[in-house]
Amino acid sequence: MDQDRGVFGPDSVTWRVHADPTYAVGGLRGLLLQALHPQAMAAVEQNGGFDADPWGRLTRTSQYIATITYGTEVEALRAAARVRGIHRKLRGTDPFNGEEFRLDRPDLLLWVHCCEVDSLLSTAVRGGLELTDVEADAYVAEQIRSAELVGLQASGVPATRAELAEYFLQVRPELKLTKAARRGARGLVTPPMPGWVQLLTPARPAWGGLAALSFGLLPGWARRMYRMPVLGLTDITSTAALRTLRSGALAVPERFRHGPTLKAAKARLTA
Repeated sequence: MDQDRGVFGPDSVTWRVHADPTYAVGGLRGLLLQALHPQAMAAVEQNGGFDADPWGRLTRTSQYIATITYGTEVEALRAAARVRGIHRKLRGTDPFNGEEFRLDRPDLLLWVHCCEVDSLLSTAVRGGLELTDVEADAYVAEQIRSAELVGLQASGVPATRAELAEYFLQVRPELKLTKAARRGARGLVTPPMPGWVQLLTPARPAWGGLAALSFGLLPGWARRMYRMPVLGLTDITSTAALRTLRSGALAVPERFRHGPTLKAAKARLTA
């Protein structure tokens, strides 16, 4: 593939999904879903947790996805190599049997990957992004490349929405709302903010609204596991709120909506 077009290219479904205004809500949904895996959440908490530099963690994760989506192929490969290097060094302790495990364990990497893919795609579609069934499946298939970049074998990664749904059905018996998951969810819903930000800006209620909406967009079985009230949000009201949010964001010019990595990619391809 032409290096300047990056890993996916501007004609991919990945570009459309990741550039959609629902991206941030989908990302939060993905993190909330990931927290329900005991070993995955233990690994997060034992290596800093959501409470340690939450904004930095969110920014780094978002920047990584932006780089592998819109950056050149070399930039994407370098970013992925850094992530693999970090995961290779880190260890976690199983909360049930006390055994040590590596963070780059394939089943944990697959869980994180599937939560991210399912969340970004389902949130964009519920928000109003028009994708055919073929295009939605194409997004899942395109994301196999993302899985390979973090060290997974393509043959073991879901390639369609049906395979993705089957994966979640198989893994659900392993999921549990642990104390670490509760703490992680609270950290995502109410991250620390400077006093002046809370007093002089609408950042706190705005973030709280996004977090509540992310909870409302979780699959029913995940919402039931959290046992947390989400301000009366149902599937219908969550979808309606998401579509309202997306419509408002789309009214903002692209030069303000799109991040620097996407802008750089467009400029590079235009040149």
